[in-house]
Amino acid sequence: MPTETQERQSPALSPELSALSPSRFSQVSRVLLQVFFLNLAVAVAKIAFGYASGALSILSDGFHSLTDAGSNVVGLVGVRAARRPPDEDHPYGHRKYETVAAAGVTAGLLLVMLEILRNAFNHLTGRSAPPDISTAGFLIMLVTVAINLWVVRYESGEARRLNSEVLLADALQTRGDVWTSFAVIVALAGARLGWPILDPIAAIVVSGFIGYAGVQIATTTTRILSDRIVISEADLEAVVMSVPGVLGCHHIRTRGSADHVFLDLHVWLDAETPLKAAHALSHVVKDRLMTRYPQIADAIIHIEPPPRG
Repeated sequence: MPTETQERQSPALSPELSALSPSRFSQVSRVLLQVFFLNLAVAVAKIAFGYASGALSILSDGFHSLTDAGSNVVGLVGVRAARRPPDEDHPYGHRKYETVAAAGVTAGLLLVMLEILRNAFNHLTGRSAPPDISTAGFLIMLVTVAINLWVVRYESGEARRLNSEVLLADALQTRGDVWTSFAVIVALAGARLGWPILDPIAAIVVSGFIGYAGVQIATTTTRILSDRIVISEADLEAVVMSVPGVLGCHHIRTRGSADHVFLDLHVWLDAETPLKAAHALSHVVKDRLMTRYPQIADAIIHIEPPPRG
């Protein structure tokens, strides 16, 4: 009976992985913290003015901005968890704490969306007084849009400099918020010109954006918790087969988040290959995989002879 040697691989110290240093984590956390306070200030300003004026669209957009601050918290939790090394109780690390936090944000988004829809229904049916659309409302929205535009530019630049997926995703989300805010400004202008119904309609549109964000987060967290495939098997096989001496591979499996992947696979080598040479070749395969995909945190390679026949 052929024997199988299992090699548990540790992360390679490639240039790509060296970017995942404590210093880099600290810089990403600093950017997220700065953006968090800006998003929180924008949300508080919109919510306070929304309640004071009765402008439901501004209030809804304020809650939308509050979800951005919540996303920043999730990012901070994820970065903090990612920098903690595996321990006796968590041999695979602590990355899924980010997933748990994201699930909590999803529940909060659902409650916010329901509250916005309830208020919109009350305005559409005349149960609530029409809003007071003043010049101050337009100023609040324009200032917050300017802040969001600056956040998009700043966070996108830092994402490229630090090669950070979490910062890039957050910048793209904030860019979408800018368009939502422009829709609210148009609705406010219409309401001031004599179509107050545009205010609750804009709130319903914003609730749709919030619901969509919730679905995206829920979909991502479900994929991670259910160990859905992360990297294409065909792509990984192409990298493995580029190593001289490898006869084939199968049983390729990946799981985890997009930037923190665990991989295991079976590699076929000539049955006459000495154990020491097979071990060295497995490290070549590992190095090539982790150079091509630096998001791989750990890889387990099983060495075995090719199937007979």
